[in-house]
Amino acid sequence: MSALALAAAAGLALWVAEPARESQAAAEDNQPLQLAEGTGAKRPVVVELYTSQGCSSCPPADELLGELAAQPGVLALSFHVDYWDYIGWKDPFAAAQYTERQRDYAAKLGLRYIYTPQIVVDGRHDVVGSKRRAVARAIEDSAKSAAAVTVTLDESDGGRVLLSAGTAPAGGATVWLVTFDDSHRTDVARGENSGRALTNSNVVRELTALGSWAGEEKSFPLDLAAARAEGRGGCAVIVQQGRGGPIIGAAMIDLDGAEG
Repeated sequence: MSALALAAAAGLALWVAEPARESQAAAEDNQPLQLAEGTGAKRPVVVELYTSQGCSSCPPADELLGELAAQPGVLALSFHVDYWDYIGWKDPFAAAQYTERQRDYAAKLGLRYIYTPQIVVDGRHDVVGSKRRAVARAIEDSAKSAAAVTVTLDESDGGRVLLSAGTAPAGGATVWLVTFDDSHRTDVARGENSGRALTNSNVVRELTALGSWAGEEKSFPLDLAAARAEGRGGCAVIVQQGRGGPIIGAAMIDLDGAEG
């Protein structure tokens, strides 16, 4: 066979193989979520979805986040960003603070831009939010790492978070309080998702820095009664290196007894 014919055959093989791989990847992203047995047994893996009701490519990622919220050992949170609000629909759960958090991740992960839908796993992995298999792999990989600090949420005396002693990262870590709603269904009237009814799970409503952790045993008071009075479905505490760095410990508590 001539060199030209060999090159043509190789090109044909590549052309056939690429669509096959794309087809297989697409099929995997349409399958029900499956995580390896034991994922999150050591500590919860924190999965943050950056999404917007004004983004037409976000609903599949929102659906995936809902599935992750029901997985044991996974702390799934939906952060709604505000940079899609200008195209006709103002996301009622969006906040500039969440956009800024996403920018912090972009800087730490070496990304040139921010986008939706994006999933950040444990502050370590950047994944397109609708790529189900890639998200699962990132969660399974993160679950192999032991927590640097044990986080315990205690409901007695109004609520308190307890941090164990441990080895802190250089520069210490930030202790974040996150409160969220279990689920919201929104009828979108304008924008890219006009006419659609969107369901968002574990919607973050408040993100507050409680303080810092430098390796010592430490505690912070929580006002769980106030969170319940505001209708929040859950509360989480995340310990994170710097701004947008790796997450080194986390815990959550269900405030309303709802499933999922």
